[in-house]
Amino acid sequence: MNPIVQLLVKHGYAVLFASVFARQMWLPVPAILVLIAAGALAGSGRMTLAIALGLAIIACLLADMVWYEAGRRWGDQILHFIYGFALDPDGAARRSKEIFVRHGLRTLMLAKFVVGLDAATPSLAGLSGISRFRFIAFDAVGAALWSGAYAGLGYVLGQDLDRVAAYAMRLGTLWAIVVFVALAAYVGRKLVQWHRIVREFRMARISPEELKQKLDAGEEVVIFDLHGRRDGRRSHHGIPGAVCIDPHRLGQHDHPEKRTPIARDCEVVLYCTAPHELTCARVALELHRRGFERVRPLAGGLQAWAERGFPLTSVMLCGGR
Repeated sequence: MNPIVQLLVKHGYAVLFASVFARQMWLPVPAILVLIAAGALAGSGRMTLAIALGLAIIACLLADMVWYEAGRRWGDQILHFIYGFALDPDGAARRSKEIFVRHGLRTLMLAKFVVGLDAATPSLAGLSGISRFRFIAFDAVGAALWSGAYAGLGYVLGQDLDRVAAYAMRLGTLWAIVVFVALAAYVGRKLVQWHRIVREFRMARISPEELKQKLDAGEEVVIFDLHGRRDGRRSHHGIPGAVCIDPHRLGQHDHPEKRTPIARDCEVVLYCTAPHELTCARVALELHRRGFERVRPLAGGLQAWAERGFPLTSVMLCGGR
């Protein structure tokens, strides 16, 4: 008998609840296989399908409420945490926001079937100011659809537990292969990207202390704040003298040199509000194509600057016009 089926037979509904809750908390637990096995056991009369589905839905709602409340409290910081391992964290967060804005609460009904979107949707609902009642209502529908789909598959095949066990084993093997391939692709792309950055830019990070010294000495340094217009605010705290640009529109129509004439041989320093240097690298590539040769990222971004107690001032957000 399949180990997952054996575990369910031995420990019953507790395993189902714990696995679904852990999955919604983004732990690497094969909750889908547990749901299929639970459906199969319900089909053979060893479990009650209604109880299994009810527990799965409750587990989903409890975990999603954690991320919903985190989104209400910490806003964009949670999205940066969620997409911290993405190749372009800012871009991934922005795309999730666009999908949520376009489809609204209906996103919650299907998000659990979409890897990545499932992780961010509860937090997006929280930071969007949607009421808890409406969130729970729509999320419950999504949880029911997701749980019912996989438990229902197991229930249909429940008369042949050996067949279900074999299917679950193959699905588990496929899931492990997909995760491994995705991880290998991510690491490979990351290495290639960093190699291209080093080869094309020869970029050397500038430390907050070095930048502070240059500014105090009156050296000509142009500072670009890559915050853009991501959270609806008109201004935020940044380094004095910084020019705010939207990194997502730089290659389209947001040309900072049109607003502020900049000599091509001038030293340019880039920083993000969060220390994601891939965004700096992408902007540096675009500036390099426009003739700027001396482009350097600020090590640690704005966070490192602020942690050292260096001065901050209000920076107007002018990107995304």
